[in-house]
Amino acid sequence: MMEIEAKIRVSALEPVRKRLRDLKAEHLGVVVERDVYFNAPHRDFAVTDEALRVRYSGGVPVSGGTPGPGEAPVLTYKGPKLPGDGPKAREEICVSVVEGDLLEQVLDRLGFRPTAEVVKERDLYRREGATIALDTVESLGTFIEIEAPMGLSRTEAVRRIRTIAEELGVRGESLSVSYLEMLLSTRKGS
Repeated sequence: MMEIEAKIRVSALEPVRKRLRDLKAEHLGVVVERDVYFNAPHRDFAVTDEALRVRYSGGVPVSGGTPGPGEAPVLTYKGPKLPGDGPKAREEICVSVVEGDLLEQVLDRLGFRPTAEVVKERDLYRREGATIALDTVESLGTFIEIEAPMGLSRTEAVRRIRTIAEELGVRGESLSVSYLEMLLSTRKGS
C-alpha cells in the first residue's frame, strides 16, 4: 500500500479544527499514539530511509470521562520516501498484533534495538475520503497531516491534498521528514 501525505507545521490547531467543523468534516475522534521505533541489526534505517515501529493507540477521554479502549497494537514498516516534490509518498505495510509488548521482545531477541518513542495526541477528521490529523507531538509542537485516500494515483492524491489544505487555510511547506526524524534531529542539536 502507498501512503501519500502532507505534514505541515502550524502555530495553532484551533483555527483548522473550526474550519473542519464549518466544512462538516466527519470527526473520527481523538487518540493518543505512542510509537516505538526500532533499528535493524543488519542495516541502519536512518541511512536506508526506512522505519519500523510498534504503535500503541488509545482513545482520549472527553470532558473528564474515562479513556476509551485502546486499539490493537500495529507493527508498521515504512519504505524509503519516493522522490518528487510536494507531499511525501512511501510504501507502508501495517500488521495488527495482539500483544505489542511480546512483539517488542521478539524484535529484541532478533537484534532490533529501540531507537526512539514518539508520542502524540491526534484529533482525526475525514473529508473527501482523506484523513486529516491535527497533531500535538511531544517535544516537537503542532502539525496538520493530510493523507490521501488509498487507490488514487500520485497526481490525484497530491491534487486532493492541496485542495483540502487550501480549504482549511493551511499554508506552508509540506515537510518531508517524519516525526521520528525531527525528534532525532532535536536530540543531536541538544
